[in-house]
Amino acid sequence: MPLACVRIGTIINNTDVNPAQGGKLVRAAGTYCLVRLRCGNEKVIDPRCRATIGTVSNPSHGAKKLSKAGQRSWLGRRAVVRGVAMIPVDHPHVERSKSSGNNGRCSLTPWGKPCKSGN
Repeated sequence: MPLACVRIGTIINNTDVNPAQGGKLVRAAGTYCLVRLRCGNEKVIDPRCRATIGTVSNPSHGAKKLSKAGQRSWLGRRAVVRGVAMIPVDHPHVERSKSSGNNGRCSLTPWGKPCKSGN
């Protein structure tokens, strides 16, 4: 339905940016948009652009509980490893030795720069 025909206050999704280009905005599960053309919105959309009325179904799509680490891998989500659990070559936060003290080294950021002044 063209945006010019949509009533004020209607929830819409799958809107065009340019007329006859196809839906570009608000297409993910659980999303919707409320276009306010007259209230100073910076993005002005052509009234000839089309939109679908209502919200996209399945808003709880991202809340699915993953049962094992392999499922995260299938989705392309990398594992997060703490810096102190790595070996010294991989991260500056790694303890160089297990003895007491820090062997004269100051605390470092993840990029290897000093993070505390005075050391």
